[in-house]
Amino acid sequence: MMRTSWMLLAATAFTAALASAPTLAADDECTLTIEGNDQMQFNKEEMTVPASCEEVTVELQHTGEMAVDVMGHNWVLTESSVSQEVATAGMQTGLDNDYLPQDDDRIIAHTEMVGGGETTSVTFSTADLAGKDLTFFCSFPGHYSPMHGTFTVEQE
Repeated sequence: MMRTSWMLLAATAFTAALASAPTLAADDECTLTIEGNDQMQFNKEEMTVPASCEEVTVELQHTGEMAVDVMGHNWVLTESSVSQEVATAGMQTGLDNDYLPQDDDRIIAHTEMVGGGETTSVTFSTADLAGKDLTFFCSFPGHYSPMHGTFTVEQE
């Protein structure tokens, strides 16, 4: 009888500990963070989100100190085959348009342009993105070449 009570007490304590322990919420794997700095670099060349995420949020943190009009960064997602074309087309549109062609269906998602110490984010659907060849980049003029990478939505 004493042994059963002890085991029941231990099981109850274990269950309570599990319930109160922090867990990795499913949403956490659907939120990705990337940093851009004053040296025209992202801290990641690849970003991956699991197929279970119906939406993904990408948070861009500008870890530098320079102003947006001098060393601004954004995060733009397109299919790889058109990424450089979109970046080139955006150079003419100006900072007010985040150096992106307006109403361009080739742009899957993008953040606003931010300067040093600022953070921005974008949330978008992953529907129909699994298996596609995708590229993320910064569209500030001259930043495309050093600031781009691959974005993958895993297939189930």
